[in-house]
Amino acid sequence: MFVNYAHRGASHYAPQNTRTSFLLGVEMQANGIELDLQKTKDGQIVIFHDETIEQLSNGTGRIADYTYEELLKLDFGSWKDEKFAGEPIMLFEDFAKEFLPMDLTFAIELKVGNIEKETLAIIQRYKTHENIYVSSFQYDYLKTMRALDADIKLSWLVYDITEENIQKLLEIGASQICPSAKHVTPEGISQARAAGLGVRLWDVTDEEIMKAVYPLDTDGMTVNFPDKLKALTDRDGRV
Repeated sequence: MFVNYAHRGASHYAPQNTRTSFLLGVEMQANGIELDLQKTKDGQIVIFHDETIEQLSNGTGRIADYTYEELLKLDFGSWKDEKFAGEPIMLFEDFAKEFLPMDLTFAIELKVGNIEKETLAIIQRYKTHENIYVSSFQYDYLKTMRALDADIKLSWLVYDITEENIQKLLEIGASQICPSAKHVTPEGISQARAAGLGVRLWDVTDEEIMKAVYPLDTDGMTVNFPDKLKALTDRDGRV
């Protein structure tokens, strides 16, 4: 199955990594959701991408400098459009409770360390199927996750596919390699396939790139505009 991951939700149209954005992705018939996790000062796992919050809220500083209750007082929507004013940051547990039971594939990215145990506990509490990948750019986070759970699907975000990163993924029994759409090659994909790995593309920043990499032998891609990828898969009949 080819997975159309709504990247931080339908983030071209709504404030990224918010409930509104995720719901819009579902409405646009994405069959996957990608999101990012960080930890607050008081140990809550929240959904947020950037290292600091000033670009995506009316606050300043790092997520780790705030308690969850303090973050709830901030506006995470107006930066995108005034119609999203008052959009709150979302707890991963609230997301998991609402979305993990859905018939979707999930790419849950760890942006920081020392959240692996809590993340896994939340996933296990609410999951209803196995189409859940824990991903990261940081290989060590994936190693830690594997040590905690022998079966969770792991995917490594990389810039390109090499023999070295394929071998490192095999060492931890990972399921998927995720190269940049701007660096991926058919040869690299073939290498990953030969090793039994799935391939998901990221860095699909515009429609031109989406259309260029769509014919490649991949399992899906993360896009900010899942409606446009859905239109493409519908025309092609790809499932």
